[in-house]
Amino acid sequence: MNRHIAIYPGSFDPFTNGHLDIAQRGLEIFDTVVIAVASNSDKNSLFSVSERIDMLMSLTADNPRLKVETFDGLLVNYVVEKKARVILRGLRAVTDFEFEFQLAQMNHTVCQQVETLFMMTSPNFAYLSSSIVKEVGRLGGDISKFVPPLVREKLVNKFADNK
Repeated sequence: MNRHIAIYPGSFDPFTNGHLDIAQRGLEIFDTVVIAVASNSDKNSLFSVSERIDMLMSLTADNPRLKVETFDGLLVNYVVEKKARVILRGLRAVTDFEFEFQLAQMNHTVCQQVETLFMMTSPNFAYLSSSIVKEVGRLGGDISKFVPPLVREKLVNKFADNK
């Protein structure tokens, strides 16, 4: 297992500036951060997995240490398959911690060599979630402070197409 790779999993629908902050700060600790888009999420997604992958590939193209992949199935199996040891997760609030703590305990029980590293979200992104961004965008609000410009463009186009 490689201690220099972290797997940063999520649905990333859409990928926010908070997500980007965690991925970039993860690179201060790890040689490589794999942004792993869950393809079997039970969430009602606005963007397809391929749309999210395409956006993330464009957003990370200038940084070879950020990889973008998709995975299906049990996260710890994917982590082991990638020869990684660490799952990187961002925490915004205590409510995030309760859920993430349960997942981390379950993942560690299933595969003891896989650890979860919780990284506190930067204060300027503590309120930010994909759900909130989608709602503000859907209602015509300015989301430019919340997402990278490419994601903003895709969201604006998606909401225009759905009218």
